[in-house]
Amino acid sequence: MCSSDLELRVTVVTMTIPEPTIDVPAGNAKKGAKLFKAKCAQCHTAEKGGAAKQGPPLWGVYGREAGTGEFGAYSDANKTSGIVWSDKHMYEYLVNPKKYIVGTKMVFAGMKKDSERADLCAYLGQCQD
Repeated sequence: MCSSDLELRVTVVTMTIPEPTIDVPAGNAKKGAKLFKAKCAQCHTAEKGGAAKQGPPLWGVYGREAGTGEFGAYSDANKTSGIVWSDKHMYEYLVNPKKYIVGTKMVFAGMKKDSERADLCAYLGQCQD
């Protein structure tokens, strides 16, 4: 067989992470803003027109497909997750980002307290047009 007769086929398998079937507890956006400043602002911005830092800007994150937006360093895991960010995805993701999207570059240990995650999700819900 000649090398010109060889055909290479590559199949890329993506694992879509389905929308969680949970009810996100009501959160306090004001508390969420404080949590964002303390736990997220080192790597992310949340204001309109905010710049990318180590992580992507999070203004308008809800409704955005994971791995898209004005940030050039998304992991392949994020790009192929199939996630469209919602409060439900974010609430579950924030428990343990590296477990929720295996292969993510996010180096955040997670938030275990339900109330803190709910507050942060409420804040991010206000960070949009």
